[in-house]
Amino acid sequence: MSALSKSSLAITLTATQRNLILAEAEAAYPDECCGLLVGRGGETRNVTVSRVVPAANVAPDDPGHSVRDRFEVDPQARFDLERELRAGPDAVIGHYHSHPDHPAEPSARDLAKAFEPSLIWLITGVMSGRAENLRAFRLADGGGGFDEVVLEIADHAIPVQSPDA
Repeated sequence: MSALSKSSLAITLTATQRNLILAEAEAAYPDECCGLLVGRGGETRNVTVSRVVPAANVAPDDPGHSVRDRFEVDPQARFDLERELRAGPDAVIGHYHSHPDHPAEPSARDLAKAFEPSLIWLITGVMSGRAENLRAFRLADGGGGFDEVVLEIADHAIPVQSPDA
């Protein structure tokens, strides 16, 4: 992966949410785990995660590849979650996945599969079964790479604000 540029955007999640992602990554090892991030925010303002939703990794096994080196969020889980969120202010704002025995940065395969520029990508490296270094990214303008997003961990519950805030 080429050098990453920094985004002015920030994403905030709670320590509990971070710990859930890290625990899931360790439990899935040596496979990649994945899931969806629900919250508020957008293209030009900071994003707050209100919920982490684990999902099945349904990446197909192809010759030389498996769920050990790729992920695909179960489309039915995404569809069901989008339907659930229609009536409220929250939306799917990103997803997360792990990189078993690889660093917490987007891979060439991640870039090839990225098609929703507004989504946040949380990635954790899992080295020898131990999750480490959760990082956040967003597809760069033009889609030629990723920008790193500031990741903030709140040590308390994040209050839900009105959509006008």
